[in-house]
Parts: sequence; C-alpha cells; structure tokens
Amino acid sequence: MTDLCQGPDLNPRKPRMKVPAGATDSHFHLFGPQSRYPLVAARDYTPPLITPQHARHLFDTLGITRAVVIQPSIYGLDNRAQLDGAAEIGLPMRAVVVAPYETPDRELAKLHAQGARALRFILAHPGGLPVTDLERWAERCKAMGWHIQFLAKGPQLLELEPRIARLACPTVIDHFGMIDPAAGVEQPAFQAVLRLLRAGHWVKLSGAYRVSRQSSPYRDLAPFVQALVAACPDRIVWASDWPHVFVKGEMPHTTDLLDLLADWVPDETARHRILVENPARLYGF
Repeated sequence: MTDLCQGPDLNPRKPRMKVPAGATDSHFHLFGPQSRYPLVAARDYTPPLITPQHARHLFDTLGITRAVVIQPSIYGLDNRAQLDGAAEIGLPMRAVVVAPYETPDRELAKLHAQGARALRFILAHPGGLPVTDLERWAERCKAMGWHIQFLAKGPQLLELEPRIARLACPTVIDHFGMIDPAAGVEQPAFQAVLRLLRAGHWVKLSGAYRVSRQSSPYRDLAPFVQALVAACPDRIVWASDWPHVFVKGEMPHTTDLLDLLADWVPDETARHRILVENPARLYGF
C-alpha cells in the first residue's frame, strides 16, 4: 500500500497573464472513488479524490475552455475514471487512454466516440504497455487518426529515438522528455527530443516541478523552453499536469504554472499557438 498523495490547492487564484479564447490544458487527471474505480496493486502512489467539479472550477478560474484528460498509471487498463469524469465536466474534452493491443476495433471505436485521440505508453512508472507492441500500435493509431504519447525518462527516450522516428503515427513527449536540467541543452537525451520535434513529433511544456532541480519559477528550464520554441513552435502544447500527484516536496500552484508560460514564451503569437492552435490540430478540437 502506498501513502496518500498530498492534494492540490482546490481554490486557485486567477492568472495574471491574458489567457486567449480556446486555451487548452492538454494534460490533467481525475481520481474517482476507489469503490467504483479500483487502483492497481503495483503502483507508485495513491491519489486523493479529484472530481469533475474540482476540475471545472479550476478550468473556469484559469480561463481554460478545452482540456485533455490523461490515463494515469494507477488505473492500468481501466480508463473509466477519466472518460466518465471528463463527460461530466461540461467542456470540450479529449482523452489519452491505455489499452492492450488485443483490444478489438469496435472497442477502440467506442473509445474514439468518448473523445480518445491517443494511446499512452507509460515507461516511467509501473503499469504501462509493453514497448514490444509500439510499432504495430502505431499502425492502428495512424488508421484512427490517433497519436502515441510517451511518459518516459530522458535515457529511455534516447534509447527509443530510432524506433520513434520510424513510427507510422506522430508521438507526443510528456514533461520536456523528463531530462536532467543540470546536464544542459546539449545533453544527448534533450538533443533526441529536439530531433524528434523537428521530425514531426510533439512536446508538452508540462510537469516543470517534476523536472526542475529548483523551486518555482524553475529558471533552470528556461533554456530548454527557448530551444524547443526555436526548433518548432507549431508542435508544442502546454499542460498543467493537475492535480500534481506523486509530488514529494512543495506542491506547485497551478495558476503559477500557467503564468510561467508568459515568462517562458513572451511572444503573444507564439503563446497563442501553444495554448490554442497547436492543441486544436493535435487533438481535433
């Protein structure tokens, strides 16, 4: 049994930055009652209760009008907590799910109708799909107009780069590729992320508090954001990673993470792409 995670601030302040119409949070989670949505035994954390009502309050406060719910590792192959909850929020929603390769086409069609637009490979925690299925899953994702999303640590991405580069569908890399900021932008893992970005794949500006070795405003990540935006601003999206589960230290303030985008990307046109235009293309809003 893992310890219960600390929860986020459920009454966030409004952002200081101007949030454009259509702004999208491309990565958040919901955690329903365990009696209805049981957790897998082999997991790294136990989350607090996080309801659709909590999420709607957050999005209304931040000015977020579209969002993407992400299947977390602790639910394994059971996507119900995310899909059921997203349907209750009352905003345009998409989902990233986890499913075994043996899933019939009719079941994938049902997931698509519920908003699923991607399959998640979780390599950084227990409970993920086997990478042996990566190539053949990519063919199915291409046929459905889906992409593949990776939660992987920098060295894992570096090892997978040749395979990712040859996949039939696009991919999205979570949390800057979970690189080590102390190793600098020239480190092999981050250079692999840049190569994939230039080759047509995507990166999320998310989980800064998971990656940075500093406290907010995570200044050690600024050079990495600058390098990503310089490489391809048209394939970068922003995400809160709310409710910030499995954080051992200081809990981040979600509003600060959104305001940080104004410091990282001072150009308003580029920010509009990251918050509105890019996620609209990627997720089909």
